[in-house]
Amino acid sequence: MKFIHLLLCSVFTFFVLYGPQPILPLLAQSYHLTSAQAGLLMTVTMLPLAVAPLVYGYLLLRINSLTLLKTALFLLGISCALLPLSQTFQHLLIIRFLQGLLLPAALTAMTSYIGEHYRYSFLSKAVTTYILSTIAGGFLGRVFSASISEYTHWQVYFYLLAIVLVLLSLSLANKKVRDYVGQRNVPASLKENLHKVTKGSTLYLYCAVFGMFFCFTALLNYLPFILQNDYKFTSSKDIGLVYSGYLLGACFSLLSTRLQNLTQGKVNLLVISFVVYALSITSLFSTTFTLFFIGFTVFCGAMFIIHASASALLNQISYAPSSLTNGLYVSFYYCGGTLGSFLPGLIYQHAGKSAFLMTLLLMCVVSGLLVAKFKRLQTH
Repeated sequence: MKFIHLLLCSVFTFFVLYGPQPILPLLAQSYHLTSAQAGLLMTVTMLPLAVAPLVYGYLLLRINSLTLLKTALFLLGISCALLPLSQTFQHLLIIRFLQGLLLPAALTAMTSYIGEHYRYSFLSKAVTTYILSTIAGGFLGRVFSASISEYTHWQVYFYLLAIVLVLLSLSLANKKVRDYVGQRNVPASLKENLHKVTKGSTLYLYCAVFGMFFCFTALLNYLPFILQNDYKFTSSKDIGLVYSGYLLGACFSLLSTRLQNLTQGKVNLLVISFVVYALSITSLFSTTFTLFFIGFTVFCGAMFIIHASASALLNQISYAPSSLTNGLYVSFYYCGGTLGSFLPGLIYQHAGKSAFLMTLLLMCVVSGLLVAKFKRLQTH
């Protein structure tokens, strides 16, 4: 399979995950929901993402990653076609939960494919490029969803996405890929695999990734409500365009390899990035939208550098097969996202923006301290 084909699969997979985010206020109005209740559309999708990658990672020790990917894409397409047919909010939640079960199958299959087919310096570049595709998917999915909802109906977005996903799945049907299943050394049990994947100081890094994505998901999930309530935005399209700060911040991840050289390694870069991450959160307290937008852009940039560096570092130092290393990474990542998509929303709903941001700042500081601990253990 050509790498560009894999990247297209990645982009449209993230259309599924993040498409509903900018239209949460619209859905809240349509279904008479609070901001925290509307946020459940993201929570129920990320909940399976926090657990299922471990199962899929173990499954990929025995089956071909391409087979899992094309099956997941096809079923995601069907689920997107069913979503607009939902008559109640409960039906939306059920379909989003099912999508949450399918998304980690696609994501783990793609990251495992990269881990198996790329080595040494090419691995870092492949991981960075893959992460860029997830960023593009997250941004474009949000913008298209908001824009289509502004000019037509939100249901149209999901019908179009369903068609694209099914076509992508069918295009993978005849692709050939080298089969690594027979070459994998499969330990006796999942417990033995998990022992390998958490061996040494890697658990500190996994926990830091949890905190990083907790903060990121919380801010992006409730950004539409903050823009409406604190900065008086009224248009779904305008809210969607604010996510351009997300894309501008993503450009920083292109510099991750160069920044690693300047900071003398991935670990040093992670420590510095968490400091910048925390400082950017403090700038979000501003009541001036321009300063808020600048802080939001820096916040996104720091997150993407952490994401790219931590993922590549774990693939480099892990003792476990790449499918389990990446499966556990995705689990910690989305476990943070699951909690971040709901708990801070309750704080925002009852205590406002400042208390919401203080929660994110505290989580960010704790995560930075975990990376510092990881660095000390690596040094010794």
